[in-house]
Amino acid sequence: MGTPITLAGIAYRPIIKAAMQTKTQTMISKVAGVDGDARGKPGKRQVTVLSQMQWQQTCIELNTPLHWTVRRANLLIEGFTFDATMVGKQIKIAQLILLITGETDPCYKMDRQFQGLTKALTPDWRGGVCCTVLTDGRVKVGDLVQITS
Repeated sequence: MGTPITLAGIAYRPIIKAAMQTKTQTMISKVAGVDGDARGKPGKRQVTVLSQMQWQQTCIELNTPLHWTVRRANLLIEGFTFDATMVGKQIKIAQLILLITGETDPCYKMDRQFQGLTKALTPDWRGGVCCTVLTDGRVKVGDLVQITS
């Protein structure tokens, strides 16, 4: 059956350009995205999701163990990697359902976090995916994650 996919982290930014804050549980809604996140307005990039395995590959390439929130994603999942075939699929965590709308393209701001990070995130969808919220839900670190068509 393989390793279960789990929610390994939750992060939000209370104001634009602020440092990411982490929490162990949160509400995620169609109206506000991750509770407390300044960028949670409805749209194709309402919630961003990062693969822990792909983040680890990035850190290995940079030869530096960076905390996942440096990427400025909202959710970190363990046991799964993203690629182009994921667009249009859904991520289900407890009652929450997210629709994957595309790749989270790394921008030049990543190099402000750590020099070389933009380039290291660029291949193989290492920057994660953008999502829109289809169904509101409360999630917590450790929840099982399902990827469905």
